Amino acid sequence: MWTKDRPILSIVIPTLNEGGNIGATIDSLKKSGIRCRYDIIVVDGGSTDATIEEARARGADIVESEPGRGTQLAAGGRHAKCTWLLFLHADTELAAGWYDEVESFMQDEDHYRHAATFSYLLDDDSPAANVLEAIVNLRTRMLALPYGDQGLFLSRAFYRDLHGYAHLDIMEDVEIIRRIGRARLHIFKTCAITSADKYRRDGYIFRPLKNLLCLLLFFLGLSPRLIAKIYR
Repeated sequence: MWTKDRPILSIVIPTLNEGGNIGATIDSLKKSGIRCRYDIIVVDGGSTDATIEEARARGADIVESEPGRGTQLAAGGRHAKCTWLLFLHADTELAAGWYDEVESFMQDEDHYRHAATFSYLLDDDSPAANVLEAIVNLRTRMLALPYGDQGLFLSRAFYRDLHGYAHLDIMEDVEIIRRIGRARLHIFKTCAITSADKYRRDGYIFRPLKNLLCLLLFFLGLSPRLIAKIYR
Protein backbone atom coordinates (compact mmCIF):
# COMPACT_ATOMS: atom_id res chain seq x y z
CA MET A 1 0.00 0.00 0.00
CA TRP A 2 2.81 2.40 0.88
CA THR A 3 5.40 2.53 -1.89
CA LYS A 4 8.34 4.81 -2.54
CA ASP A 5 7.16 5.85 -5.97
CA ARG A 6 3.48 6.42 -5.29
CA PRO A 7 2.07 9.25 -3.17
CA ILE A 8 -0.08 8.06 -0.29
CA LEU A 9 -1.60 11.41 0.66
CA SER A 10 -3.66 13.72 -1.53
CA ILE A 11 -4.31 17.22 -0.19
CA VAL A 12 -7.41 18.70 -1.84
CA ILE A 13 -7.92 22.47 -1.75
CA PRO A 14 -10.98 24.15 -3.34
CA THR A 15 -10.40 27.68 -4.62
CA LEU A 16 -12.25 30.63 -6.08
CA ASN A 17 -10.23 33.83 -6.38
CA GLU A 18 -7.82 32.80 -3.62
CA GLY A 19 -4.73 34.27 -5.26
CA GLY A 20 -3.87 36.08 -2.04
CA ASN A 21 -4.01 32.91 0.06
CA ILE A 22 -3.23 29.81 -1.96
CA GLY A 23 0.50 30.42 -2.26
CA ALA A 24 1.00 30.74 1.49
CA THR A 25 -1.18 27.69 2.14
CA ILE A 26 0.78 25.47 -0.24
CA ASP A 27 4.12 26.85 0.97
CA SER A 28 3.21 26.11 4.58
CA LEU A 29 2.32 22.51 3.68
CA LYS A 30 5.62 22.02 1.86
CA LYS A 31 7.60 23.38 4.81
CA SER A 32 5.72 21.39 7.45
CA GLY A 33 7.83 18.23 7.41
CA ILE A 34 5.52 15.79 5.63
CA ARG A 35 7.32 12.44 5.76
CA CYS A 36 5.44 10.65 3.01
CA ARG A 37 4.94 11.13 -0.70
CA TYR A 38 2.00 13.41 -1.33
CA ASP A 39 0.33 15.49 -3.99
CA ILE A 40 -1.64 18.71 -3.79
CA ILE A 41 -4.82 19.05 -5.84
CA VAL A 42 -6.25 22.54 -6.28
CA VAL A 43 -9.84 22.44 -7.51
CA ASP A 44 -10.66 25.81 -9.01
CA GLY A 45 -14.20 27.04 -9.52
CA GLY A 46 -13.45 29.69 -12.15
CA SER A 47 -11.02 32.13 -10.56
CA THR A 48 -10.37 35.37 -12.41
CA ASP A 49 -7.28 36.28 -10.39
CA ALA A 50 -3.86 34.60 -10.13
CA THR A 51 -5.05 31.58 -8.12
CA ILE A 52 -4.27 28.98 -10.77
CA GLU A 53 -0.91 30.52 -11.63
CA GLU A 54 0.13 30.67 -7.96
CA ALA A 55 -0.90 27.04 -7.38
CA ARG A 56 0.65 25.70 -10.57
CA ALA A 57 3.94 27.49 -9.86
CA ARG A 58 4.13 25.50 -6.61
CA GLY A 59 3.61 22.16 -8.30
CA ALA A 60 -0.08 21.63 -7.53
CA ASP A 61 -2.30 19.62 -9.84
CA ILE A 62 -5.08 21.84 -11.16
CA VAL A 63 -8.62 20.53 -11.57
CA GLU A 64 -11.22 22.86 -13.05
CA SER A 65 -14.75 22.56 -11.72
CA GLU A 66 -18.10 24.24 -11.57
CA PRO A 67 -18.15 26.71 -8.66
CA GLY A 68 -19.52 25.69 -5.27
CA ARG A 69 -17.43 24.32 -2.43
CA GLY A 70 -19.29 21.00 -2.22
CA THR A 71 -19.04 20.52 -5.98
CA GLN A 72 -15.35 21.39 -5.97
CA LEU A 73 -14.52 19.13 -3.03
CA ALA A 74 -16.38 16.29 -4.74
CA ALA A 75 -14.37 16.90 -7.92
CA GLY A 76 -11.14 16.81 -5.93
CA GLY A 77 -12.17 13.59 -4.22
CA ARG A 78 -12.85 11.97 -7.59
CA HIS A 79 -9.50 13.11 -8.96
CA ALA A 80 -7.49 11.94 -5.93
CA LYS A 81 -5.91 8.50 -6.26
CA CYS A 82 -3.99 8.29 -2.99
CA THR A 83 -4.73 6.07 -0.01
CA TRP A 84 -5.44 9.03 2.29
CA LEU A 85 -7.20 12.33 1.66
CA LEU A 86 -6.90 15.69 3.39
CA PHE A 87 -9.48 18.32 2.46
CA LEU A 88 -8.33 21.82 3.38
CA HIS A 89 -9.60 25.35 2.74
CA ALA A 90 -7.40 27.76 0.80
CA ASP A 91 -7.21 30.29 3.65
CA THR A 92 -6.18 27.71 6.25
CA GLU A 93 -2.71 26.65 7.38
CA LEU A 94 -1.94 23.73 9.68
CA ALA A 95 0.06 24.34 12.86
CA ALA A 96 3.48 22.79 13.39
CA GLY A 97 3.39 19.11 14.24
CA TRP A 98 0.20 18.32 12.34
CA TYR A 99 1.81 15.54 10.34
CA ASP A 100 2.82 13.68 13.51
CA GLU A 101 -0.84 13.24 14.42
CA VAL A 102 -1.81 12.40 10.86
CA GLU A 103 0.94 9.79 10.61
CA SER A 104 -0.16 8.11 13.85
CA PHE A 105 -3.74 8.08 12.57
CA MET A 106 -2.70 6.50 9.26
CA GLN A 107 -0.72 3.76 10.97
CA ASP A 108 -3.71 2.51 12.97
CA GLU A 109 -5.69 0.05 10.85
CA ASP A 110 -8.82 0.73 12.91
CA HIS A 111 -8.85 4.24 11.44
CA TYR A 112 -9.45 3.12 7.86
CA ARG A 113 -13.16 3.61 8.50
CA HIS A 114 -12.79 6.71 10.65
CA ALA A 115 -12.16 10.40 9.92
CA ALA A 116 -10.41 13.22 11.73
CA THR A 117 -10.53 17.00 11.93
CA PHE A 118 -8.22 19.58 13.47
CA SER A 119 -8.77 21.90 16.39
CA TYR A 120 -9.82 25.46 15.54
CA LEU A 121 -7.63 28.55 15.69
CA LEU A 122 -8.00 31.97 14.07
CA ASP A 123 -5.15 34.18 12.90
CA ASP A 124 -6.31 36.80 15.41
CA ASP A 125 -5.16 37.14 19.02
CA SER A 126 -8.04 39.36 20.15
CA PRO A 127 -10.20 38.37 23.16
CA ALA A 128 -13.24 38.03 20.88
CA ALA A 129 -11.34 35.60 18.66
CA ASN A 130 -10.24 33.58 21.68
CA VAL A 131 -13.83 33.27 22.88
CA LEU A 132 -15.01 32.11 19.46
CA GLU A 133 -12.19 29.56 19.26
CA ALA A 134 -13.20 28.12 22.62
CA ILE A 135 -16.85 27.88 21.55
CA VAL A 136 -16.04 26.20 18.23
CA ASN A 137 -13.67 23.70 19.85
CA LEU A 138 -16.27 22.89 22.50
CA ARG A 139 -18.91 22.42 19.79
CA THR A 140 -16.53 20.14 17.89
CA ARG A 141 -15.89 17.92 20.90
CA MET A 142 -19.39 17.88 22.37
CA LEU A 143 -21.51 17.81 19.21
CA ALA A 144 -19.05 16.53 16.58
CA LEU A 145 -19.84 19.57 14.43
CA PRO A 146 -16.55 21.05 13.24
CA TYR A 147 -16.36 23.90 10.77
CA GLY A 148 -15.11 23.10 7.29
CA ASP A 149 -12.22 25.43 8.15
CA GLN A 150 -10.92 22.67 10.43
CA GLY A 151 -10.18 20.34 7.53
CA LEU A 152 -11.17 16.72 7.05
CA PHE A 153 -8.80 13.75 6.96
CA LEU A 154 -9.85 10.21 6.04
CA SER A 155 -8.94 7.22 3.91
CA ARG A 156 -10.03 7.25 0.29
CA ALA A 157 -11.76 3.89 0.85
CA PHE A 158 -13.89 5.36 3.63
CA TYR A 159 -14.54 8.50 1.59
CA ARG A 160 -15.80 6.39 -1.30
CA ASP A 161 -17.99 4.34 1.04
CA LEU A 162 -19.55 7.64 2.13
CA HIS A 163 -20.07 8.57 -1.56
CA GLY A 164 -18.01 11.70 -1.05
CA TYR A 165 -19.08 15.28 -0.62
CA ALA A 166 -22.56 16.30 -1.67
CA HIS A 167 -22.87 18.91 -4.42
CA LEU A 168 -24.16 21.63 -2.10
CA ASP A 169 -23.70 25.39 -2.25
CA ILE A 170 -23.17 25.43 1.51
CA MET A 171 -23.23 23.08 4.52
CA GLU A 172 -21.34 20.39 2.61
CA ASP A 173 -19.07 20.08 5.64
CA VAL A 174 -21.96 19.51 8.06
CA GLU A 175 -23.65 17.08 5.69
CA ILE A 176 -20.65 14.77 5.32
CA ILE A 177 -19.86 14.90 9.06
CA ARG A 178 -23.40 13.73 9.80
CA ARG A 179 -22.79 10.71 7.57
CA ILE A 180 -19.43 10.00 9.19
CA GLY A 181 -21.07 10.00 12.61
CA ARG A 182 -19.87 11.12 15.99
CA ALA A 183 -18.34 7.76 16.96
CA ARG A 184 -16.11 7.73 13.88
CA LEU A 185 -14.82 11.31 14.11
CA HIS A 186 -11.50 12.03 15.83
CA ILE A 187 -10.29 15.49 16.79
CA PHE A 188 -6.60 16.23 16.43
CA LYS A 189 -4.98 18.43 19.06
CA THR A 190 -3.07 20.27 16.35
CA CYS A 191 -4.83 23.39 15.10
CA ALA A 192 -5.99 24.44 11.68
CA ILE A 193 -5.22 28.16 11.63
CA THR A 194 -7.80 29.90 9.50
CA SER A 195 -8.36 33.45 8.34
CA ALA A 196 -10.42 35.68 10.62
CA ASP A 197 -11.17 38.16 7.83
CA LYS A 198 -14.91 37.47 7.75
CA TYR A 199 -15.15 38.01 11.51
CA ARG A 200 -13.15 41.21 11.36
CA ARG A 201 -15.43 42.39 8.56
CA ASP A 202 -18.81 41.30 9.93
CA GLY A 203 -18.06 41.31 13.66
CA TYR A 204 -17.50 38.59 16.25
CA ILE A 205 -21.14 38.65 17.31
CA PHE A 206 -23.05 39.07 14.05
CA ARG A 207 -21.05 36.55 12.01
CA PRO A 208 -21.27 33.63 14.47
CA LEU A 209 -25.00 34.31 14.91
CA LYS A 210 -25.45 34.20 11.15
CA ASN A 211 -23.52 30.91 11.04
CA LEU A 212 -25.74 29.48 13.76
CA LEU A 213 -28.89 30.60 11.93
CA CYS A 214 -27.70 28.91 8.74
CA LEU A 215 -26.95 25.71 10.64
CA LEU A 216 -30.41 25.67 12.23
CA LEU A 217 -32.08 26.31 8.88
CA PHE A 218 -30.13 23.42 7.38
CA PHE A 219 -31.23 21.07 10.16
CA LEU A 220 -34.81 22.24 9.57
CA GLY A 221 -34.54 21.23 5.93
CA LEU A 222 -34.23 24.57 4.14
CA SER A 223 -32.58 24.39 0.74
CA PRO A 224 -28.79 24.92 0.91
CA ARG A 225 -29.13 27.25 -2.08
CA LEU A 226 -31.37 29.56 -0.06
CA ILE A 227 -29.14 29.23 3.00
CA ALA A 228 -26.17 30.28 0.87
CA LYS A 229 -27.90 33.56 0.06
CA ILE A 230 -28.33 34.24 3.78
CA TYR A 231 -24.74 33.23 4.55
CA ARG A 232 -23.27 35.63 2.03
